[in-house]
Amino acid sequence: MITNQIKKESVDLLCSLIRIESFSKYEENVAAFLGNYLQNKSYKFQQIKNNIYIQNVNYKPELPTILLNSHLDTVRPSASYSRDPYDPMIEEGKLYGLGSNDAGASLVALLGVFIMNYSRRDLNYNLIFAATAEEEISGSDGISLLLPHLGNIDFGIVGEPTGMKICVAEKGLIVLDCAAYGRAGHAAREEGENAIYKAVKDIEWFRNYKFPKTSKMLGEVKMNVTMIQSGIQHNVVPDTCRYVVDIRSTDMYSNQDIMDIIKLNVTSEVEARSLSLNSSGISEEHFIHKIARELNFEIFGSPTLSDQALMHFPTIKCGPGNSKRSHSADEFVFIYEIETAIDRYSQILESMNNYFKNNTD
Repeated sequence: MITNQIKKESVDLLCSLIRIESFSKYEENVAAFLGNYLQNKSYKFQQIKNNIYIQNVNYKPELPTILLNSHLDTVRPSASYSRDPYDPMIEEGKLYGLGSNDAGASLVALLGVFIMNYSRRDLNYNLIFAATAEEEISGSDGISLLLPHLGNIDFGIVGEPTGMKICVAEKGLIVLDCAAYGRAGHAAREEGENAIYKAVKDIEWFRNYKFPKTSKMLGEVKMNVTMIQSGIQHNVVPDTCRYVVDIRSTDMYSNQDIMDIIKLNVTSEVEARSLSLNSSGISEEHFIHKIARELNFEIFGSPTLSDQALMHFPTIKCGPGNSKRSHSADEFVFIYEIETAIDRYSQILESMNNYFKNNTD
C-alpha cells in the first residue's frame, strides 16, 4: 500500500534530516538536502532563503488554500546528551536524534500526507506544504518571510509535538528587558542608593500580580523573572540592576494591554523586545472544532509558543511526539507516533475535503 510506503519513507527521511546540523539561522544545509530530496522525486518546489514550499499539482486560485507547515531548525544540543545527537538510532521503537521530536516527526509526517494528496484531482482546496526556518527563535527569515509569497491562506496546520491532540489556542509571548537605577556608593558607609533593592520591589510585583481576567482555554497570564544582573564588586553599592521577565499572554489581553498595565505598576525602566507575538486562537464556531469532535481528537490550549503566533489566519497546532521531550537530552520520537500521525493528518484533510465540497459556492 502507498500509505505504508509513505510511512517508511517518512522515517527514513527523518533519519537523514537528523544527520544534518540545522540550528536557527543556519538551516542552509538541511534546506538544500530537502530541496534535492523533492527534486529527485520530480516535485516542483520553491525556495526563499532557507524556506521551502511546494503546491499541489492542481492548484486553482479560486479554491480555498490549506497550509501544512513545520520547521527545519533545531535548538543546539544540551551538554547532557549521552549519545550522538546527529546519529539517528532506532532502539525499541524509539528514533533518537536532535530534532526528532521537535519538530522533525511533524515535518516528515506532514510532507508524507502532502505527497499522498499532491496529484489528487478531487481536492476541493489547494494544498501547500512549507518547511520553514528560524521557528525556534521566531526569526524574521522564517514563516514571516515566506507567508507573503504564498497568497491567501484559509487555514493552517502547524506541526509541533502535541501527541496528535489539536491545539486551538496558544499563549503569546512578551520578553521584557528591565532596569532599576540607583546611585553608586561605598558599601561600608551610608552612601548610594542600592538599585537591587529598588528592583526587588518591582520583581515582587511581577511575582505576585494576578491579571483579573482568566481565559477559558488558556488560563491565566503568567509572568516570570528569569534573569538578573547587578553589581561590579562586593564593596560597591550597585547603581543599576537589570533583569528579564518572560510573560505568557492569553486571548483576554493584547500584548499592548499587558504592557500598559505593567508600566502603571512598576518604577523600573521596561522595554519589550517585541509585542508582535500575541496569543492566537480559533473560534468555537470554526469547522475544525466539528471535525475534531467527529474524529475524536482531543482539543486543548497550549502554554508554549510556535509559528502559529505569526499566522494571521485560522490555524491549529498538531503533531506527533511529546512537548516534554523537546529541547531535552537524548531527544526521541516513537516510530508509531510518526505512522499514526500520517493516518490522523489524512483523516483531517479528508474531512476538510468533504467540508469544502459541501460548503463552497
